[in-house]
Amino acid sequence: MDLNKLLTSGQPILLDGAMGTMLQAKGLPTGATPELVALEHPQWLLDIHTAYLDAGSQIVYANTFGANREKLAHCGVTVEEVVQVAVSLAKQAAQGRGLVALDIGPIGQLLQPTGTLEFEEAVDIFAQVVRAGVAAGADLAVIETMTDLQEARAALLAVKENSSLPVMVTMTYEATGRTFLGCSPACAALTLEGMGADAIGINCSLGPREMPPLVEELIAWTNLPIVLKPNAGLPHPDGSGYDITPEEFAQSLASLAQMGVQVFGGCCGTTPEYIRLLREALSQTQVRQVPRHVPPAVCSATKVVPIDRVRVIGERINPTGKKLMKEALRRGDVDYMLGQALAQVDAGADILDVNVGLPDIDEAEMMVAAVKAIQGVTDAPLQLDSTDPAVLERALRVYCGKAIVNSVNGEDATSDKILPLVKQYGAAVVGLTLDEEGIPQTAQKRVDIARHILDRAMSYGIPKQDVYIDCLTLTVSAEPTGAVQTLQALRQVKEELGLKTVLGVSNISFGLPARGLVNQNFLTMAMAAGLDLPILNPNVDAMMAAVRCYHLLTTVDENAADFIAAYGNATVSTSITTTAGTSASPTSTSGTRTLEEAVVAGLKAEAAAATRSLLEQREPMDIVNEMLIPALDKVGADFEQNRVFLPQLIQSAGAAQAAFDVIRQHMATGDQEQVDRGTIVIATVKGDIHDIGKNIVKVLLENYGYTVVDLGRDVDPQKVVEAAQRHQAPLVGLSALMTTTVKNMEETIAQLRQAGLTCKVMVGGAVLTPEYAAQIGADFYAKDAKDSVDIAKRVFSTAM
Repeated sequence: MDLNKLLTSGQPILLDGAMGTMLQAKGLPTGATPELVALEHPQWLLDIHTAYLDAGSQIVYANTFGANREKLAHCGVTVEEVVQVAVSLAKQAAQGRGLVALDIGPIGQLLQPTGTLEFEEAVDIFAQVVRAGVAAGADLAVIETMTDLQEARAALLAVKENSSLPVMVTMTYEATGRTFLGCSPACAALTLEGMGADAIGINCSLGPREMPPLVEELIAWTNLPIVLKPNAGLPHPDGSGYDITPEEFAQSLASLAQMGVQVFGGCCGTTPEYIRLLREALSQTQVRQVPRHVPPAVCSATKVVPIDRVRVIGERINPTGKKLMKEALRRGDVDYMLGQALAQVDAGADILDVNVGLPDIDEAEMMVAAVKAIQGVTDAPLQLDSTDPAVLERALRVYCGKAIVNSVNGEDATSDKILPLVKQYGAAVVGLTLDEEGIPQTAQKRVDIARHILDRAMSYGIPKQDVYIDCLTLTVSAEPTGAVQTLQALRQVKEELGLKTVLGVSNISFGLPARGLVNQNFLTMAMAAGLDLPILNPNVDAMMAAVRCYHLLTTVDENAADFIAAYGNATVSTSITTTAGTSASPTSTSGTRTLEEAVVAGLKAEAAAATRSLLEQREPMDIVNEMLIPALDKVGADFEQNRVFLPQLIQSAGAAQAAFDVIRQHMATGDQEQVDRGTIVIATVKGDIHDIGKNIVKVLLENYGYTVVDLGRDVDPQKVVEAAQRHQAPLVGLSALMTTTVKNMEETIAQLRQAGLTCKVMVGGAVLTPEYAAQIGADFYAKDAKDSVDIAKRVFSTAM
């Protein structure tokens, strides 16, 4: 028996249930490292695995969820020691009755650009776990409880590059339908399937009641088997259990086989009894074979762009013919590229082309820097544009999502270097209709090359829908029939090959007067001929107007909603002034942004520069109160409305921090009021080692000007009391993620009160509710990091 045979059987597959719940029942102390049980209490694991196998589990997870070097750093044992014993115990229990999965959980640190952990370091951390799992004889790998798509990518690459194990990947979603870092099921599906996962799905956080809409979205965006391993509902904060009974869990989860779910199990709060009843419920149902029709699409970590209409690829991050871009690349000015990226997205670009190729720079290093930085400030998917396979590989490796690679052509020597990369990283690819003999003059020859490129791509396992064809634009002043042949080739590629098409539009008018008129009309003709992805400058109003008009007139823009949104208040002129010419020039994106705009965009260097300029005219505290804080408030409001997500929130906080740093330096040179809105003590409570949420709260509070005393994680109540007394902090923030540590939160609050401190206490964490926060004596419940800032404002406004 192996995973692939199980998956292709079409029958329900049963996983195991929670490990932590069972270990706690065995006597695992609060705050202990669960992975050490393999060395300290091996019989516990044998008992637990055996109980799940007896209940019907076909796959059991080895107790290796946190067995990476970061989480084991202070335990005095190696990754290899823990993984070897944990996997061996699971195999000993299975004894041919089931498969053993190497369980790979998050590292516990945020990856760049949201955090500080380098992508390749994350890959290496996971690779060590994978190698140990292979040596121990694991049958498959499971990557689970991921909130960061980039971390899931790192783990998946580690499995693929260090083993031949089949692999399942499950993300953990919140009630909003997105992960903690804003990843949607659609983005995860497109990315993880492209990179070679064998099955994908959902685990933890939610119960089976919340699964249907998430399953529906997954089914729409992947052809892979779907895995569900939900919690037993929501935990009771007092640690007495979860709110869904084994009977309800089994019936509710098994019913999702009718939606096409094939792989079932339980996460937090589930026990062998849940799995036994789930097995019985599944024995009475069949997995419905749901037709899958995944549309052609690309994505970032938080945004999917289906190629279901004309989608504009912005061309401005490219040095060809752009003096300012060349200068920026030579001086390593990534901020200039960020400005170009944001301006293009604001103008309507759906996808951004990134080309940093200059002969006198390190193209690979600059491409990596540009991709990381651009993905930090915008959610637009990227087209990675280079002729160098090494550059493309570096870019694909760090790109979070499903990118477009531009490009290959009809030369096998070229495509054989790039197509394997496209397959490995799950990208789409642009095929240029040229070969060793150059660009053919006739449409038919270009179509023949397109067909060859398609065949070549499919031979590498790249799906047909991920191949886009560029029929190439010839300059009409030099090739009078060039436009006609390009348009005819577009029609044939769409009709005969059924492929999506790409075209750089502006080449058509080179050498002619009134280039803007030629470009606009050629774009309209090309869209009518079947162009899906025009590459153009979206800051030229006439070009975007052509796209919007095309959508309006072909009923893509239902009820003219997009057109009215763009032009409802516009004054449009169609006159031509010959003395000024009609060659459209791009809207300037090099002008300086206001401080507020730089903070909202997450541009650190621009925020710092704007602050230095403002300090020549304005008082420091006026800048803080009238500009910085309102800008952060705007981003916070967008975050609350799901218009931006946690990575963008943190980038904006970083830009505000850059501005605050300039202000502090300025104040340090004179006798002026310092930027300090008050002191807050924060901690993750005793027994709890989860501190990512607390760390994010710290970043936001500091960037609103508060002094934050961070006591760390697993903090004894008395230490919190001492810190609150020493710093005379009006506000204390406590975090807990585990149900077993909420009691320690209650004890910490009790000790603060017994010490006679008048400080207010805010609490937060996934296991808390407003009702329970009030029950344990907290003054405030913070549902997220932004809420903690709002609470701080309330506390300090009354304290002044």
